[in-house]
Amino acid sequence: MSATILLYWAGGFALLCFTLGLVCAVIRLIRGPVAEDRVLALDTIYVNGMLILLVLGLRVEASLYFDVALLIALFGFVGSAALAKFLLRGEVIEP
Repeated sequence: MSATILLYWAGGFALLCFTLGLVCAVIRLIRGPVAEDRVLALDTIYVNGMLILLVLGLRVEASLYFDVALLIALFGFVGSAALAKFLLRGEVIEP
């Protein structure tokens, strides 16, 4: 089996796994009983979305996907930190 064919099928399997993880996180986001569960679901959604873009970038050999994945990671981290601070203290920007 050639390395190209193996990489193609491994990428497809990874896309399937990341998509299933994304669906499970969306279900947790909708059903989550407390706000902390919803914040963790949002973290999982942005990480899985970023990983899906990285795998797609490898499959189609386009560098734009990597730039978008980097932006998703950056905004996801900042958003997670802001949500965590809001859940702890009730405000994001302290006077």
